[in-house]
Amino acid sequence: MAQQLSGQRYAQAIFDLAQENNQVEPWGEDLAVVAEAFGDANFAALMKHADMPASDKRAATASVLAGVDPMVRNLVDLLVSKNSIDSIAGVYSSYTELLDRHLGRQRVEVTTAVALEDAETAKISSFVSELVRREAVLTSKVNKSILGGLVIQIGDRLLDGSTKARLDSLRNRLHTEIASTT
Repeated sequence: MAQQLSGQRYAQAIFDLAQENNQVEPWGEDLAVVAEAFGDANFAALMKHADMPASDKRAATASVLAGVDPMVRNLVDLLVSKNSIDSIAGVYSSYTELLDRHLGRQRVEVTTAVALEDAETAKISSFVSELVRREAVLTSKVNKSILGGLVIQIGDRLLDGSTKARLDSLRNRLHTEIASTT
């Protein structure tokens, strides 16, 4: 919880700086690069190694993150120096939420039993955009266990139109009706 809270605070601070510098989208892209680099288990382990001098850690981040804006690298260096690299994923996630809100976007996760075609993705995106009255940014994944239909996750709302959910509902109704008649 502390890492999540500090991630939100750092994200808000860097977002405010990005707004002042008209860099909200480029810094978001840079934070994606940072999150990917620190998502690598070997690199993260190296940066956490207690025997590695801080100067070597800064040199490693400067090398790996050479194309990243210096202000974003400063944030990374700060987190590395505070042994808080575990909060980098939270910073990226929180920054992305702030950026989406700023740009009027809504992240949506769509789960289907089979991969979606482009036309289906466009139709779902249009439907969700009308529903939330914002631009929908879809992420799709395949989960064969839902059997058919689709499940749409919009923030904390879940729209479950899967075949599995319908079958489960039918099963529960049948059990209830059978139990009430006996």
